[in-house]
Amino acid sequence: MIRSKALVIKDTDNVATAIQAIRAGEAVSLGIGEHVLAIKVLDDIAFGHKFALVDIAAGAPVVKYGEPIGAAIKDIKTGQYVHVHNVESIRGRGDKQQPKG
Repeated sequence: MIRSKALVIKDTDNVATAIQAIRAGEAVSLGIGEHVLAIKVLDDIAFGHKFALVDIAAGAPVVKYGEPIGAAIKDIKTGQYVHVHNVESIRGRGDKQQPKG
């Protein structure tokens, strides 16, 4: 088992959650199913916050827990901090349709 500073809940997720603070430039290894993924984190990530596992295009779903939790409002690079500055909520909104995961 890999001891990592971040956690991926489902292998379909495109973000990981920091379970310890991570500094910009740090490499983080993550166990995703049977695979190990190494990500160079581009920004400081606080405990409990997210970073991208892959490039996420503007308008694409941000997936955590195997479910879309929002949509990217601009392109997000692999390793970049994922939060309200680059993601908008899609749940409970009448003006936006929820993207397909």
